Amino acid sequence: MKYQTGRPGRIIVARFEDHEDVLVNLADIAKKEKVQAGVFYLVGGMREGSIVVGPEKDEIPPVPVWKKLGESHEVVGLGTIFWNDDEPKIHFHGAFGKKDMIKMGCLRENSETFLVLEAVIIEIEGITAKRELDPVSGLVLLKL
Repeated sequence: MKYQTGRPGRIIVARFEDHEDVLVNLADIAKKEKVQAGVFYLVGGMREGSIVVGPEKDEIPPVPVWKKLGESHEVVGLGTIFWNDDEPKIHFHGAFGKKDMIKMGCLRENSETFLVLEAVIIEIEGITAKRELDPVSGLVLLKL
């Protein structure tokens, strides 16, 4: 195990409007506000999104299993912001619900707001963690 300690910095509250790209907006805020490390919460609605719901098998490198939202869903979840080279890398896991169906996974692509989505971003000061490509898994992982 490796770890670092930090402290809360600024708190940013954002509202994403209907049809806005969730992942792009989070990255844009991190760039504009120079958030080098942070945690965020999302609550609201999404109409589109591609999520990874686990690997095919418990092997490394993992082969992801993809699911699409494809219609409006309620969403709640937690994510982190750490940089990979010169870009913020957003990592978000959430629960996505529609009627009596629940999907849970890692949002990776095609993220589009339905009606409104609220984000609360808490900057973490004093952390030097970054994301780097892990050659074994093929994923961009947190490096301390």
